[in-house]
Amino acid sequence: MGIIVQKFGGTSVGSVERILNVANRVIQEKEAGNDVVVVVSAMGKSTDELVRLASQLTSKPSKREMDMLLTTGEQVTISLLSMALIEKGYDAISFTGWQAGIETESAHGNARITNIKTDQLRSELGKGKIVVVAGFQGLSIDNQITTLGRGGSDTTAVALAAALGADKCDIYTDVTGVYTTDPRFVKGARKLEAISYDEMLELANLGAGVLHPRAVEFAKNYNVPLEVRSSMENERGTMIEEETEMEQNLIVRGIAFEDQVTRVSVIGLPNELTTLSTIFTTLAKNNVNVDIIIQNTTSDNKTTISFSVKTSDLEDTLQVLEQHKNELQFERIESESGLAKVSIVGSGMVSNPGVAAEMFDVLAKENIEVKMVSTSEIKVSTVISQQHMVSAVDILHTAFELSKTTARV
Repeated sequence: MGIIVQKFGGTSVGSVERILNVANRVIQEKEAGNDVVVVVSAMGKSTDELVRLASQLTSKPSKREMDMLLTTGEQVTISLLSMALIEKGYDAISFTGWQAGIETESAHGNARITNIKTDQLRSELGKGKIVVVAGFQGLSIDNQITTLGRGGSDTTAVALAAALGADKCDIYTDVTGVYTTDPRFVKGARKLEAISYDEMLELANLGAGVLHPRAVEFAKNYNVPLEVRSSMENERGTMIEEETEMEQNLIVRGIAFEDQVTRVSVIGLPNELTTLSTIFTTLAKNNVNVDIIIQNTTSDNKTTISFSVKTSDLEDTLQVLEQHKNELQFERIESESGLAKVSIVGSGMVSNPGVAAEMFDVLAKENIEVKMVSTSEIKVSTVISQQHMVSAVDILHTAFELSKTTARV
């Protein structure tokens, strides 16, 4: 007998019928002889509805009160799922994040988990109960209810699996696993049998919405085996582990993409050693997340720094830069929206030179202009026009033969 942590997202628990389906999946794991901890999100779009209600009252709601409001969504789900399990003859008990011993930073809206006290959970598991825990929430050191931000339920599940020393953490979602790219956009997208933590982390950071990066990072740090599975279909999903033997001969393992990207260029900066640190320290202190960065020095010994941000962050970015214009000493700012980021990811790229060149060549043949580039050992990211995003993903998926099934090596 081992401990299995199961996580079900909002779509999976979006109705009474779906909650009953989840209960059956949980019972299946319990009947296999395992102790089961279930982490659930709020039902369907209920979180969006709570946000909408708040927006009708104020355009700038208190972050503390938003956490108080949003955490009610998961509380509904945990109680309903526990009722369903009890009705089916299985002893179950539900816990909010703070009842489950999840401790976080004193930050509202995007807190990080700092510790999990597992005594209560272990006690209930020892009694043979199925434990149902609210995802996305915890309690800070100063006794404030906090939320973990986007993807918080994934993070809750993986963190609980790590703290409990679980044998595995299953992430149930509305897709059957991790695909070579988003199958809603590319017909030839294929489910991967396995993928490494590093590859999944890159894909998650680059826009693949199957798992949140923080959850993958947690799994990697604590060596928690993850499986992404379908909550609707009873089939194997994609295993995420430290090392994977599957499809070793696939140089590029997946393609991630995201739209609503804006390039910001800060022009006429002084050409000094501290210019880069000054500008990005200023942005970081004001919570502006920057992605791809390019620096150029002009003939008049001035520096231009270009970087990408989410289009939704453009207004805040420009405001911060203008507020610090005297300190930064730039001449002007230019921005270009309507862009997208397309990235190829694969651990096989480390030992195979020329992958980036092939990517650029494929895009050039389709007259797709590359505006920015960022690379690491296992990924190449390009910023292109948003109107070419889907076609770029499609042609790259074909060029790197990701639709083909490869044999175990």
